[in-house]
Formats: sequence, structure tokens, C-alpha cells
Amino acid sequence: MKSFRRLLELWARGKIFTRTLVVHGQPYPIRISPDAQLKYMKLGDAKFDCDLVDIAEAFVQENSIVWDVGANVGVFTFAAAAIATEGTVVSIEADAWLAGLLRQTRNLLPYRDRDVRVVPVALSESNGIATFQISARGRASNALEIAGGRSQMGGVREKQYVPTLTMDTLLASFPAPDFVKIDVEGAEVMVIEGAEKLMREVRPIFYIEVGPSASKDIIAAFKQVNFEIYSNVGEHLIDTCTNDTFFVPIEKVQYFEESVQALNQ
Repeated sequence: MKSFRRLLELWARGKIFTRTLVVHGQPYPIRISPDAQLKYMKLGDAKFDCDLVDIAEAFVQENSIVWDVGANVGVFTFAAAAIATEGTVVSIEADAWLAGLLRQTRNLLPYRDRDVRVVPVALSESNGIATFQISARGRASNALEIAGGRSQMGGVREKQYVPTLTMDTLLASFPAPDFVKIDVEGAEVMVIEGAEKLMREVRPIFYIEVGPSASKDIIAAFKQVNFEIYSNVGEHLIDTCTNDTFFVPIEKVQYFEESVQALNQ
């Protein structure tokens, strides 16, 4: 079985297809590749991270400003863009190949009148240049070398050099977000360390994939600036993270809880 999967992973490299996202009952095209994740070859909704579409439907509004950090093929980016017809979606992806895929989708007809901005950089705690590892398996597991990545990488097929910026640096060039999704394969603490102004002054809702080793530091950073912590199904947490965790400014808790309640109905 492992050898068959490995053959599929090798076959998938560079392959690109057009599939359909369904957002609020309407179809939207998206360019995907099994080189990112093999599940993109599946049929039906199983091929996508449906929780990302659900979250976009719950929290993104017509005029929302959304940042998608670690966009991969753009499931959250383009689910958000489908809804934010008068807003802006900033799609941040360090892998130049995946960023090219995001641009392909952005140029498809349904998005040509949407403000989708693809930014091919890595986010970190400082501005500079970093080594970026391309996963031997799916590109969804790519990671900054300094962050170490996760076991799903299955090794490294290539190393690239990428620019790094902080989220606070991005505030100088892009509209301040209402909602931030972060999926950065082990670099989440580094990303949050570069977001002091964003957290203290802008105060969006964050949805973050948090690795076990990062949980303690991430919780401390958000509690210091009065954010509440919730699981991906809206359960209020005190001193732990789930794999996917919401961090909500205390002044937005009522709005968040009402949105989650609507999502779960």
C-alpha cells in the first residue's frame, strides 16, 4: 500500500485540474492539484476541507477583509472570495508553484470582479530570507526549515529560498483583516510573534492550525491581549488548543458565538 501511494505521489507532481467548490449552494471553479494533497483526486465534497468552506460561510460577509496565511490551493481563499463581493481576500503562500495555481484560479471568470491578492511570501517573526522545504509527499506539508515541518512531509524533495515578512509588515500594504486563517505547518508561533500590532490594535478573529508543541506559547500570546479560545466546533477552551482553534477578541465573543450557533444548526 505504501509503495502504491508513493507511485501516486510521484504521478501527481505538476498535475492540475479544475474542480468545483460549492459555497452557499452556488458552484465556483477552483484549480487544484493532487501534488498538494492526494485527496484532491477524490469525487464529491470529500476532496476538499469542507470545514474551511463552512467557516467562510459563517464568518465572511460581503465587505469582509480576509487574510489566508498558508493558502495551499486556495479552498478558503476562494470560498471567502465567493462571499466577499465588496471586500478583499489576501492569499499568502510561500510555495511559488502553489502561488501560481492561486493566480490561475483568481483569473477564472467568477473571480475577475473580486479583490483577491496573491502574495508569494512566507510569514515569520521578522523580515528577511528563509529556507523553505518542499515536501516529498504533498505540497500541503511544505514548511520553513527553521520550523521543522511535520511528519506528513515524508522527507524533502527540494529546498527553496523565500522572502519572509511579518503580519505587521503586511498591514502597511494591505487592508486590515476582520478574519485571519493560519495553516503554516509548525511555524505558527513565529507568525504570531510578528503580529503584535495586528493582535493588539486590529483584533481580527483568528482560525489557526496549532501543533501540539506550539499550543502553550500560542495560548499565552493570545491571552496576553485578551482573546478567548474556542475549539473548531465552538467549545470554549481555557488552557489548551484543539488541532484547529479559534482565537477571538473578547469584544467579539458574542458575535462569534452567534455565528458558530448558526453554523452548527
